Amino acid sequence: MHERWIVKKLGLIEYEHAWRLQEALAGEISAGIRDPTLLLLEHPPTFTFGRRGNAENLLWDEHELVRRGISLHWVDRGGDITYHGPGQLVGYPLLPLGIIGVKVDENANTTYLPRADYVGYVRRLEQTLTAALSYLGVEAILIKGLTGVWVQRALNQPNSDEPQKIAKIAAIGVKVDAKGVSRHGFALNVNPEIENWEGIINCGLKGYGIASLADLLEPVPSMEQVMEAVLKGFKDVFSISIVDE
Repeated sequence: MHERWIVKKLGLIEYEHAWRLQEALAGEISAGIRDPTLLLLEHPPTFTFGRRGNAENLLWDEHELVRRGISLHWVDRGGDITYHGPGQLVGYPLLPLGIIGVKVDENANTTYLPRADYVGYVRRLEQTLTAALSYLGVEAILIKGLTGVWVQRALNQPNSDEPQKIAKIAAIGVKVDAKGVSRHGFALNVNPEIENWEGIINCGLKGYGIASLADLLEPVPSMEQVMEAVLKGFKDVFSISIVDE
């Protein structure tokens, strides 16, 4: 029998609002009163630093951020700096990772997630997005040692001197809390303002560009079409059934 996930499509939502919502829903999931939940949404222009963030990877000063209307947040996910904005599909899967390996320390009466299972969860997110892009007609690749999903060609490549170099089309950064519930997730570029990546060294990686579906497909798929492809990918990789909320 497939596990049931709830999907909430939230549209454009402020970053802090979504962060607080994740906290509230994760608490309900860990208490056993809510099914695993996937939030699908877009954010206003936002830069976020993860736990490994290096402030030097933000290239614009405060004045420029204000001028461009971009907010800045330091958050508790993995990874370095990334950009969110309209035209990018953000997904936050909130699920109890006991299904892939939360362990119980009976002596300490606590739960913990082995590193291998954490990495395995990230790999499954990559597989989900690769499958979703395949449904849309895009061949994506994974790069050993680098988190995220990549494509071979992109037309717009901020901070890259090689216009045909491999480019990132989806970023992934997650957190697993002390009770084994995942937070944060992925960001898939559909048709965002690519110029805003000029303000950062994306994910702290120099020499790699940014890709979007708008670079690769004509016509550009709608956000609804992309969401449906992503949901198909989740069904394939996680063997779930989905209900809307």
